[in-house]
Amino acid sequence: MTPPPDFSSLSSAEKDALIGTLLARIDALIAENAALRERLNLPPKTPENSSTPPSQGHKASGESETKPKAKTHAGSHRPLHPNPTQRRDVRADRCEHCRADVSAVPQVAVHAYDRIEIPEIVPDVTRVTLHGGFCPCCRRRFRAAPPAGLASGSPFGPNLRAFVLYLRFAQAIPFERLARLMSDLLGLQISEGALANMLEASGGAFARQSSLIRDRLLSGTILQSDETSARVGKKTWWTWVFHNGDSACFLIRPSRGKAVVGEFLGAMRPDFWVSDRFGAQMGWARTGHQACLAHLLRDVQYAIDAGDVSFAPGIKNLLKQAVAIGHRRARLAASTLAVYAAKLEAKLDRLLQIEPANWQGQKLLRIIKKYRQNLFVFVTNLALPPTNNGSEQALRPCVIFRKITNCFRSQWGAKLYADVRSVFETARRRGIPILQSIRLTLDERPLPVST
Repeated sequence: MTPPPDFSSLSSAEKDALIGTLLARIDALIAENAALRERLNLPPKTPENSSTPPSQGHKASGESETKPKAKTHAGSHRPLHPNPTQRRDVRADRCEHCRADVSAVPQVAVHAYDRIEIPEIVPDVTRVTLHGGFCPCCRRRFRAAPPAGLASGSPFGPNLRAFVLYLRFAQAIPFERLARLMSDLLGLQISEGALANMLEASGGAFARQSSLIRDRLLSGTILQSDETSARVGKKTWWTWVFHNGDSACFLIRPSRGKAVVGEFLGAMRPDFWVSDRFGAQMGWARTGHQACLAHLLRDVQYAIDAGDVSFAPGIKNLLKQAVAIGHRRARLAASTLAVYAAKLEAKLDRLLQIEPANWQGQKLLRIIKKYRQNLFVFVTNLALPPTNNGSEQALRPCVIFRKITNCFRSQWGAKLYADVRSVFETARRRGIPILQSIRLTLDERPLPVST
């Protein structure tokens, strides 16, 4: 045990100075303790009042008994397939009532239905045997050239490769389960290493397709972006998405900073940008940056839950009014939208004169003042959304993939996933089936753009 300090040698003035220092320290600790106690009284952060993901929220227990539908809907049936594989026209030979012979009676179609089945799933294995011998002219050994599309090397054809890519990256099936699925479903024994080699060999084709998607994105005037975490090896990396319209490009990098955005943009700067208020995504637009109002509304709700009754409720009503105007923009004239934008700015000016009483309200006031020029850019620009929900929807499959597979053991796997995700999301936006987009990419053909 450390012995107590000896104050007997201190003079009266030194003792007075020490007591003053200790009293000041005690006052500081009391103030810090009061602030901490005030924070203990703050409401919990939930998906409704913060950026807490919905998976971490707690759903209230509902009623155990299901209620009958208030309004029943008309019954429906499965429509007939537009392009059946085969047709069978069946004529009656006897009456189902009296068993009389009706084979000679004229008959018309009275009922049609589909019977859907899949054939037995067996691999189509082509054994290629190249013959050869000795040339009588030059006395050298010769061998037949392999048929087109059946060259030696990897034994796996493009359809099987596309199927593996789809299962791995669209359905997030880990390697061990994927190898078992190949064995159980197709009767093919493919090791995890062979599956990894198959995917790695596809990396160049998807990188080229992703580069074409990036070029199309950078040729536009609007970009939207967001990021989420990923695991590469034993470290946390970040999955970024940059998108707009019919194209989306993904990157997986070890950084969450501005360097990633700069790497993606190069020398290009878009006119407009849509994102949340994360600093790395701010300051890139030449004309205007639209901040996500959905994120901001959750922050406003938290300030209301924390007791701000003066400033936050007015801001909430103003933002909801702006979003409602955004939903009607397509039916409004440009002059009307300009008037609405001016009214929103005027209301915001009046609200900014309010001094909130509590700490959360004051924090919200500082946020609104800092980003006020980024709140209503979308009102007069019909191409801009008021929220960044499109980015979060694009990243949702990445989050699901992360939770199911725990992400990547190698950097090449992370890069391949980003390129494949770019192709999948772009194909979805352009109305291209996923398997078709894989085949186009492996054949080194660009994804078609709808006109």
